[in-house]
Amino acid sequence: MSAELNINWTRCQGRGLCLELMADSLDSDPWGYPLPREGQGTDHGKVRVQADQLEAAREAVKMCPLSALSLQEGDSALDGQR
Repeated sequence: MSAELNINWTRCQGRGLCLELMADSLDSDPWGYPLPREGQGTDHGKVRVQADQLEAAREAVKMCPLSALSLQEGDSALDGQR
């Protein structure tokens, strides 16, 4: 199953909870905002979520205090890459 994590930059305040939960997929900029790790980003600004990180991504979406994350799972996650 494929999935993509979307970060709403208007809502995100760089609190870092997603960085802790998804350390294999996300890195931070100098101000603490999440960025895709090398090779994890897509050409349309989302973060690829590997199968072994899917549960962590779901947890990050639930735990984000500002609801700045959303997860797109399944075939629709690949629509932007076709």
